[in-house]
Amino acid sequence: MRPLLALLNGRVLTDDGLRDDVAVLVRDGHVLALAAAGDARVRDAQRHDLAGALLLPGFIDVQVNGGGGLLFNDAPTVDTLRGIAIAHRRYGTTGLLPTLITDTAQKMRAALDAVDAAIAQGVPGILGIHVEGPFLAPARKGIHDASLFRTPDADDLLALAAPRRGVVMLTLAPERVEPSFIARLAAAGVRVVAGHTAADYATARAALDAGVCGFTHLYNAMTPLTSREPGAVGAALDDAGSWCGLIVDGHHVHPASLRIALAAKPPGKCVLVTDAMPPVGSSRPDYVLNGQTITARDGICMSDDGVLAGSALDMASAVRNSVNLLGLTLPEAARMASAYPAEWLGLEQTHGRIAPGQRADFAVLDDALMVRETWIGGERHPAAA
Repeated sequence: MRPLLALLNGRVLTDDGLRDDVAVLVRDGHVLALAAAGDARVRDAQRHDLAGALLLPGFIDVQVNGGGGLLFNDAPTVDTLRGIAIAHRRYGTTGLLPTLITDTAQKMRAALDAVDAAIAQGVPGILGIHVEGPFLAPARKGIHDASLFRTPDADDLLALAAPRRGVVMLTLAPERVEPSFIARLAAAGVRVVAGHTAADYATARAALDAGVCGFTHLYNAMTPLTSREPGAVGAALDDAGSWCGLIVDGHHVHPASLRIALAAKPPGKCVLVTDAMPPVGSSRPDYVLNGQTITARDGICMSDDGVLAGSALDMASAVRNSVNLLGLTLPEAARMASAYPAEWLGLEQTHGRIAPGQRADFAVLDDALMVRETWIGGERHPAAA
C-alpha cells in the first residue's frame, strides 16, 4: 500500500464547482476523500503543495492519431502507444484512445492487438482504441485514403466485437454498412459513432436507432444542416442521447457553429477532442500520411492541396479555446475534457471527476490555463518531463 498523499492549497474542480477549501487525499492511485485542510489525515499524510494552482480532472481524449513525432498508423506497437501517451501527458491528458486512420485489415488487427497489449502492460493513459475507418464515404473522405475504403465482412465483426481490454470506438459512415452491423457491434459494447459520412438525415437517424452513440468531429466530413435536408449534422443536433466530438482549434469549425452545437445539445453531450497528429509534443512540424507530406503551420495540419489532416491541437489548448473563443466557464470547459468523455466511454464510475473512488488522474494548471503537472493513477508527471 502506498503512503497516503494529500494535495493541498489548490483550487479543486469538484462536483460542486471550484473549491479552495479542500485537500484531495490519494491512496493507491485513487481519490480517498476530499478533506478540510485541518483534517487529521491531511496532517499525517505526505503533502504536495499546489501553491494556489487549479486542480482539474485529467483530460480524456477520444481521438488521438499521433503525437511526439509518432503516428499510430506508421507502427501500431506498444512502444508507439507509449510515446504518443507521453507526448500528450504534458498537456494534461491522462487518458486517450489512440486512433487508427483508415488502413488495411491487417493493420487494423495489429492496432487492436497493440492497444490490448499496452493496457495489459499498464502503459499509463491508454484507455482503448478508436478505429476511424475504413467503412467511410468517398464523398466525405477528408485526408483518408479512399482506395482502402470497403464494406465490413464477418471477419471485421469478429475482430471489432471480440472481448478486449479497454474501450473500442469505431467511426463509420452509416450509409456504408447495414444497420444490423451497427446493432451487433453496439450489443458487444463497441462505441459506434458516425463520421466521414454522406448520409442524409433519415439514414443517420436510422443509424442512431440501430446503436450509433455519437458523431466524430461534428460538422467536419459530414452532410451539413440545410433548410429541407437536415443531414448528419441535423441528426446529431436533433438527437438528445448522442455525444458530439468538437475540435475547438479555431480552424476546423467556426466558433459560432460550435456555440450553436452547445446550445442545441443537452448539457454533457459535447466533448472536446483533438484529432491530434504527430506534431503535438514534437519540434518537428511535418509528417507523412498516405504518401503525402503534411505540415503544421500556425496550428493547422494541411496537405499541399489544402486538405485538413487532423490537427496540431492539444487538450489544454482545447480547454483554453473553449473559454476564450466560445465563452464557456472553466468548469464547463474542463468537464467537456474529462467527465463528459468518461461518460461517453462508459468509464464514469472510475474516470473524469475528482471525487472519492475515482482514479487519481489530475491536470494542474496555472492562471493562464497552462499545464504545470499531470498526475496519472496518483503518480506525478511534471509538464516539462
